[in-house]
Amino acid sequence: MNLVERLEKYRAEERKLGWQGTFKEYFDLVAKNPSLARLSHARIYDMITAAGSYVGEDGVKHYRFFEDDLFGVQHSLDQLVEYFQSSAARLEIRKRILLMMGPVGGGKSTIVSLLKRGLEKYTRSDEGAVYAIKGCPMHEEPLHLVPDTMRPEIEREYGIYIEGDLCPSCQVRLREMYGDRAEEMPVERVVFSEKTRVGIGTFSPSDPKSQDISELTGSIDLATIGQYGSESDPRAYRFDGELNIANRGMMEFIEMLKSDERFLYGLLTLSQEQNIKTGRFSMIYADEVIVSHTNENEYNAFIANKRSEALQDRIIVVKVPYNLRVSDETRIYDKLIRQSGLRDVHIAPHTLEVASTFAILSRLEESKKAGMSLLKKLKLYDGEEVDGFTAKDVKELREEASREGMTGISPRYVINRLSAALVKDDVKCINPLDALRALRDGMDQHTTIGREERERILNLLAEARREYDDVAKREVQKAFVYSFEESAKSLFNNYMDNVESYCNRTKLRDPITDEEVEPDERLMRSIEEQIGITETAKKTFREELLIRMSAATRHGQRFDYTAHERLREAIEKKLFADLKDVIRVTTSVKAPDAEQMRRINDVTERLITDHGYCRICAGELLQYVGTLLNR
Repeated sequence: MNLVERLEKYRAEERKLGWQGTFKEYFDLVAKNPSLARLSHARIYDMITAAGSYVGEDGVKHYRFFEDDLFGVQHSLDQLVEYFQSSAARLEIRKRILLMMGPVGGGKSTIVSLLKRGLEKYTRSDEGAVYAIKGCPMHEEPLHLVPDTMRPEIEREYGIYIEGDLCPSCQVRLREMYGDRAEEMPVERVVFSEKTRVGIGTFSPSDPKSQDISELTGSIDLATIGQYGSESDPRAYRFDGELNIANRGMMEFIEMLKSDERFLYGLLTLSQEQNIKTGRFSMIYADEVIVSHTNENEYNAFIANKRSEALQDRIIVVKVPYNLRVSDETRIYDKLIRQSGLRDVHIAPHTLEVASTFAILSRLEESKKAGMSLLKKLKLYDGEEVDGFTAKDVKELREEASREGMTGISPRYVINRLSAALVKDDVKCINPLDALRALRDGMDQHTTIGREERERILNLLAEARREYDDVAKREVQKAFVYSFEESAKSLFNNYMDNVESYCNRTKLRDPITDEEVEPDERLMRSIEEQIGITETAKKTFREELLIRMSAATRHGQRFDYTAHERLREAIEKKLFADLKDVIRVTTSVKAPDAEQMRRINDVTERLITDHGYCRICAGELLQYVGTLLNR
């Protein structure tokens, strides 16, 4: 499809969205589909659920609406959806302002942006269609044309719930242009758009001395007062405030708690009574979701202010802390980098993981549990197994540190530093060490870090590097083990022969002397100790392996050292330990001989084909691991 065809398709879709008719025709549509007349909270809830859902590992239902853009804040999102679900049922909670509170860069603005962009897209679909009185500055629900006395009867007969009253502008038009014949009032389909100020409003506080309340509630049109003779005539008023144009959708109140008090008081009536006090008019009904966000310091100051108690009672707070899972943090940086125009720089494996490890460590609080380090806590939170701890400990750890995630290094800082490393001249590839170096060098630019905090952060960088050292050695270990595949197979077969003899209480036959010998306990323990199998647990582990091998044989399946994850790890570690001297010499010698060069090339190719390295970062990894082994 070429450009012209795409433009024609776009125009056809726009024409489809341009439905117009009378109120009578609209009422016929609503009678067939009452959801057309749903209120704002229900519309947003339906939008979220329309994207689908799934049951997570925690057994809780999660919604896919956020999953491609937000990571690691699932609990906050669950609370958000719960708020909209209750509000969609027209419970009292819908008369509350939704306030998201958390540290900078935690995802608050992203959540609001997703809701706004989602509404723009949803109202273009058949399921999310919205109709309004044509020409109404507040894009009003046409059912407001139904007189109050008729509404109970309409609800009984059609199941259509009607809430709200005509705005002053529509009251005048109905009376003077249509002689109170509501059925002839024109109706049109509208599409929410922040750019065109339909159904989505945004208010940002500025200098309280120069900012006027009219930005929220509209203003008098001085040019038309002479024509209509009164400031209280709706035709002499601009209903163009953010609260007016956000009717039936949502309004984002950026950093609400930094606003002057007179702006906040205007929200009191709107939140509780769903009415706006505008100029010289009586209360004007408005159906909209008010979403705001703020940081923790501003929120604490707001709570401490006794004068704000009335507004406090009308706020639902959703905490949005920093993510605490390395895997989710990595997804955040991966998404941001993929969205950029960066194309020619390769990011070595584990680079984003190492940066994420550092960021998460900075957000964790020390635990009082015996033997619980920050690194162990990090791994537990990320779903990894940690000796001596279980999933039950995760719950206790979270309860122990209720503010965890409210402080620490922001994802914005990390992505800023990664960006600085990525755009350096002549950089073709960045590796984990480059990332850690960039994070360290940027500390002087981080205005919120004091001397003591700087020392703590530098220690965490060192901790992240030590963790990467283990990862780097494992990567090279796996690649070298492949080069010594026959050695790995031989070690595995030897081990399993001894395990079978041990479990069956039989003896082995020495291949050289042909004598019967006892199972080689020393060999078996040297492998099992690589993965922490204790003396008391060795029998259970060996019996499990024998059962797995027998089951595989019965089903005609191959059972080798790669068929059991823990055994594979043990074999690789044992072989790596035995080959450590070979690896150290091979990776650090300046002028390798032909055999050493063959091994280096084999390992390099394995790192490239199986692990995602490029030739540059594969060579750097081998050099770095050689340095580590030479220490």
